[in-house]
Amino acid sequence: MKQMDAETRRMYEACGISSKVLDLGEEVLSELASRFARIDEIAEYNQLKVLAAMRKNRVSETHFAATTGYGYNDDGRDTLEKVYADTFHTEDALVRSQITCGTHALNLALSSNLRPGDELLSPVGKPYDTLEEVIGIRESLGSLKEYGVTYRQVDLLPDGGFDYENIAKAIHEKTKLVTIQRSKGYASRPTLSVEQIGELIAFVKKCKPDIICMVDNCYGEFVQRKEPSDLGADMIVGSLIKNPGGGLAPAGGYICGRKDCVEQAARRLTSPGLGREVGASLGTNPAFYQGFFLAPTVTAGAEKGAIFAASLYERLGFSVHPAAATPRYDIIQAINLDTPERLKAFCLGIQSAAPVDSYVTPEPWAMPGYDDEVIMAAGAFVQGSSIELSADGPLRPPYTVFFQGGITWYHAKYGILMSLQKLVDAGFKL
Repeated sequence: MKQMDAETRRMYEACGISSKVLDLGEEVLSELASRFARIDEIAEYNQLKVLAAMRKNRVSETHFAATTGYGYNDDGRDTLEKVYADTFHTEDALVRSQITCGTHALNLALSSNLRPGDELLSPVGKPYDTLEEVIGIRESLGSLKEYGVTYRQVDLLPDGGFDYENIAKAIHEKTKLVTIQRSKGYASRPTLSVEQIGELIAFVKKCKPDIICMVDNCYGEFVQRKEPSDLGADMIVGSLIKNPGGGLAPAGGYICGRKDCVEQAARRLTSPGLGREVGASLGTNPAFYQGFFLAPTVTAGAEKGAIFAASLYERLGFSVHPAAATPRYDIIQAINLDTPERLKAFCLGIQSAAPVDSYVTPEPWAMPGYDDEVIMAAGAFVQGSSIELSADGPLRPPYTVFFQGGITWYHAKYGILMSLQKLVDAGFKL
């Protein structure tokens, strides 16, 4: 990478980054050029994939018009769903602003395709914290457990591999749906590659061919050339304020997959007899289309930020997951900061680097859906948008921060440098 010019250097220093932190950052970046070039190659491929789907479905300016009320005959909304289905190579897609978040999308996919007496299996260990109440692992009103859906999980092996022997034993006549979480969430396990997910799906379907395989695709879209739907997933599910929204989608979620599974979800989202025919777009279509178009490039920038963070903090002696040189399958970088003070300082740095609410000091709080207090830094244009620069973590040992996002690579870079600057300001010695 080319050396930073003096004028840009002065701008970084004016924005609060010391020369010592900046020099270390540039030293780390000088070793990442070939890695970043490979990310750009994947982004280029995925950009063409999205563009091909838009051209095939003849996206036009008329598709940006808003609908209200029932939303009948919303051609823009319906065409967008065809674009998603073609991009992810699925039979159908449900892409709606009425899906409020990733957890809602997952709950929708699960609750619509499971019935009382069915069993849900997670062959990759405990799911993300917010799904515990959806499933009923932690008691909650309206959980799947309350509706007579049982749950079983098989933990990963110590090396992060699949415990195929016990997965086979766990599958029986009542096992209706398998949920596979691609990203690690707040766990320390590795993120799963699309290829690993494909192998797991093939094994599960060999054990029980009619089982539904659902993949929680959050944070993983467009990181690889293929998606889990290319390798046998019956449903892939995610949030539009993460990768596929490109930082522009103001809300929403998606479910792409088998036509029957998606139709079940549409009827649970609205009502039996109405399904996907209702749901006004309310003017969100332009942001949904443009965000999806930009998503491959935005995701690439966020991935570069994650690799830079891993490389920088690993050099300073911190334990990072995944390791700096490890192949990457999502945009999340976990860093064990060892003390609550460092966790707070890191999040303060990310908040200070934000374009929105940069003056705010993040504090831990009892966030809905989580068992521990969580500290979150996210000065975002869209509240809670994880594709924008953000960091969060539960206040429990080893005080791991989960860093992700950055609509541009340069913003991600600045945020990472500022996180280290705040650690240095709080007493950390370089």
